[in-house]
Amino acid sequence: MSRNLSTARAMPKLVERKVFSRTRGSEQGPITRLMSPSDLGQYLKPFVFLDHVDAPSSITSSDNLHPHSGIATVTVLTEGNLRFDMGDWGTGLLDYGGVEWMRAGSGIWHGGEYRPASAPRFKAFQLWVALPAALEASAPEWQFVEASGIPTVGPARLIVGAYQGKTSPVRAFNGLNYLLVTLAPGETWVYETPIGHEVGWLSLSHGSIVGEGRYKAGDMIAFDRSDAAIPFQAGPEGATFVLGSAVPHPHELLLGYYSVHTSDEALKAGEARIAEVRHLYV
Repeated sequence: MSRNLSTARAMPKLVERKVFSRTRGSEQGPITRLMSPSDLGQYLKPFVFLDHVDAPSSITSSDNLHPHSGIATVTVLTEGNLRFDMGDWGTGLLDYGGVEWMRAGSGIWHGGEYRPASAPRFKAFQLWVALPAALEASAPEWQFVEASGIPTVGPARLIVGAYQGKTSPVRAFNGLNYLLVTLAPGETWVYETPIGHEVGWLSLSHGSIVGEGRYKAGDMIAFDRSDAAIPFQAGPEGATFVLGSAVPHPHELLLGYYSVHTSDEALKAGEARIAEVRHLYV
């Protein structure tokens, strides 16, 4: 259940919720690592990992096969486009507002899903989400939804979850919202946080948000634990950002190299399954 969305011409301040942390992450070539399970992911779980990619589309021509278990990955482009071809899992174009949801579950290998389309460069966020205990050993699945299939709520694309009477077609779990928002210069918008979604954060891809301070492209902001509303006002160049909110993940994070689980037993099972199925992908 959520409250009604509202907009206003002026905001008294940037957020009603206090900022717990602000980071610009660490750059690794075209990838900026904003959050990992061993740092900010401990506070923002079930959101445990976030990369921002700003790269030539040709980078996708190099396959990067690697495994996962216990998590789901969510890939969203904020600029440019890429082609995907995963056979029975889907074929099409990923651009602004579309999404790849990959539930690793019990264990899967992936890499090389994308190839260049018409845009020479792209910007994207890749997010990892820790799965609930009941799903961490589930069968893996992929889901690609092009932009035309993603519902909008005001200036937001509802990538994952349910909000203001709309529901994303992505087959995620309850208590998790992920939105892609673009505001025009000076535009205001309020995210009426669903009750119980005490975990909240955002990361800016383009432009800036103004208020008591100014947050700009490249910033990731983690909010305090609360389900209070979050008002936004775009800067003079507008703003594009991703926004996540969720019910807190109740488990400690048990970490493998590419895996996140809720217990030592689940982690051992996930890593064993990764080794067992490797021959199916390599």
